[in-house]
Amino acid sequence: MNTQSLLDQLLKSAGGALSGTADNQGKSGTGQLGSLLSGAGGGALAAGAVGLLLGSKKARKIGGKAVKYGGLAALGVVAYKAWQHWQQNSSSAPQGEPQTVDRLPAPQAEQHSHGILRALIGAAKADGHIDDRERELIDGEIAKLTGDAQLHAWFDAELRKPLDPVEIAQAAQTPEMAAEMYLASLLVVDEQNFMERAYLQELASQLRLDPQLRTELERQATTV
Repeated sequence: MNTQSLLDQLLKSAGGALSGTADNQGKSGTGQLGSLLSGAGGGALAAGAVGLLLGSKKARKIGGKAVKYGGLAALGVVAYKAWQHWQQNSSSAPQGEPQTVDRLPAPQAEQHSHGILRALIGAAKADGHIDDRERELIDGEIAKLTGDAQLHAWFDAELRKPLDPVEIAQAAQTPEMAAEMYLASLLVVDEQNFMERAYLQELASQLRLDPQLRTELERQATTV
């Protein structure tokens, strides 16, 4: 099951293409999952899937030098930067090189990707907007992006699960994974929405994020 490839396509697609595709689907989504995540290219199919997932959310725009990386690598770069700032400013932070998704060999990167995609789906469901019809449409878009039947079935199952931050957080097998999963959630959760803000707070608690690291991730997520 190649989660990494699908996640990378979704993240790369979620720039300017999202707005037009979301509008074509009858949605009012804004076209920014983050300028750094849009990278170069990004297909309309993936943008359609992301647009359906986000619905009417206002996804955060995050930027900085990492924009040149695009996709999943960009997410890792931002998590790494947040981790380094935490290390520099907290005596309780673990020392050593953070093993973020952009710095890992394929098997470990795939493991991280699995957790990140699960977090992204959970955050997209946090306002309860994805109904049965939208699930069918999302399934159709994902099927166009990957021929992996196992991955398609897994994605569909994740969409249909009741939202449970405890279960989602269990996917974080390393502190770096926890940071990446929280960062991915930050990108799509609208903190002006009470339900989504409450979900994000509970997810952070279940991920056992150090408060200073959480603050740094939030700072990096809004750095242009």
